[in-house]
Amino acid sequence: MHDRGHIGHNMRVNETEKILETPDVPAVETPDSPRHPWTRYVALGDSFTEGIGDPDETRPGYHRGWADRVAEELALGAAAVQDGPKFSYANLAVRGKLIAQIRDEQVAPALELRPDLITLCAGGNDVIRPGGDPDETARVLDTMVQILSTTGATIVLFNGPDVRETPVVGSIRGKIAIFNENVRTIAARHDAVVADMWSLRELTRPEMWDEDRLHFSAFGHHTIARMVLETMNVKHDLQASEPRPVPGRTWREARVDDAVWARHHLFPWVIRRLRGRSSGDGIYAKRPNFEPLFGGSMPPGGSSGDS
Repeated sequence: MHDRGHIGHNMRVNETEKILETPDVPAVETPDSPRHPWTRYVALGDSFTEGIGDPDETRPGYHRGWADRVAEELALGAAAVQDGPKFSYANLAVRGKLIAQIRDEQVAPALELRPDLITLCAGGNDVIRPGGDPDETARVLDTMVQILSTTGATIVLFNGPDVRETPVVGSIRGKIAIFNENVRTIAARHDAVVADMWSLRELTRPEMWDEDRLHFSAFGHHTIARMVLETMNVKHDLQASEPRPVPGRTWREARVDDAVWARHHLFPWVIRRLRGRSSGDGIYAKRPNFEPLFGGSMPPGGSSGDS
């Protein structure tokens, strides 16, 4: 088992779970104490990590998402150290990508960036598609993590959320649970950390999801960012907030909404998959290189054509 830094405090793998150890830093925090040890963060993945469902109204075409929110907090933590190393962030994620595409298109660029922190969420599009095999998907993920671990970076993996309350998609809850167990096994094998989406019960609330019910809303991304930072034991300024109550609906109104959603969002997604097309066709990574992160200075992503 090789050492990949620490997460706030030192962390180690005890076969299947992470255990916080006694910190080897001073108990009293000074103004110049770093909030975390990372300065080079790269995010890999699909639409979840690109931030779909959380559009930035000030930058047309740009989606913020949980990863940007995490990076912003990490940048603030690095800036707390006077004359310390500057924090930089790259996001290679592209919507619609299957796990093999993430492996083939994002792993090598990530290695070239020499990060000290990597977040990787991959496999969701494979597991939820018709005929998706959670065990085969996990096999590919295991290979990816093995390769990425050669960087010596801290690696954060994600399991899938509990979709029990989600119409139609809830039918694959068992497949997601199998994949999640595989993710934990992979994390234990490679000394990685798991950001536990399944246990984040807030994600069962409708307002956490975008209108397409396939991606998270801005509120959902904010909630996930808080969870990720807490998993990494990083102090942050993201506040928990209560959304407005969802208006009540009759049974008939709910079924009508489900039918409209399936026609406008679910069926087109399935058809694209069956035809070998993706919402990410022609889209490139929004932050392909490491750059300092200073709020609005982040460059927008883009596409070579509408999809």
